[in-house]
Parts: sequence; structure tokens; C-alpha cells
Amino acid sequence: MTNNAAELYQRIKADPEHTQVLFRQALQDPQGALTAICQLGESLGLPVTSDEVKAYLEGIDDGDTKQWLVKARGGL
Repeated sequence: MTNNAAELYQRIKADPEHTQVLFRQALQDPQGALTAICQLGESLGLPVTSDEVKAYLEGIDDGDTKQWLVKARGGL
């Protein structure tokens, strides 16, 4: 399912509106953003677990993502 996390990340990143919604949610409710990411994966046929999302994001080498994670660190 790690491949699902990578594909899901690419789809979210490609949709600026969705990225903004998740970013705002992560600032207010990091755990809720993680749940929303998992639910989005289910709806797109790319099921992921919270742990898979966390592991994928920790291993990614992308400055924008790293900045995003610093701000949303509480739940992710």
C-alpha cells in the first residue's frame, strides 16, 4: 500500500484546491487532516492507513512538503 500513498500524494499535490483544504485542516486539526487523507484514498481506490501516510511523508524529499509538515506536526 506504500505505492498507494505515493500515488495519493501525487494526486493531492496536483490539485491545488484540495491541497489548500487539507493544509488549512492540518493547521486546525492535524489528526482530522490525516483521517481526511485516508478517506480520500478510499474514495479514489487508493486505500492507505494513517501509518502508511506518515511513513511516506517522513521519507519524502520535498521542501514544500517538509514545511507543511512542520506546521501540521501535531497529528502527522
